[in-house]
Amino acid sequence: MPMPPPKPSTEQHDRRTTHEVQLVVRALRANGPLAPERLGELVGAPYWDPGRFDRAVALAMSEGRVVRTSQGHLSTV
Repeated sequence: MPMPPPKPSTEQHDRRTTHEVQLVVRALRANGPLAPERLGELVGAPYWDPGRFDRAVALAMSEGRVVRTSQGHLSTV
């Protein structure tokens, strides 16, 4: 009997996406809360494919690893 497809909330990440999420989390742990623009600079996001930085941040937030502060900065939990 075949297995049903995974639910959207348990979406599988490719290695590249996993690596990008890890870069985002590590940068925030090392530097504290940062404006998204500064975080992007620190992780080299200007050299990533379009939309990948926003996706990495969104995934980190959906996994509960990153939150947005009241000042609009990103921070680890």
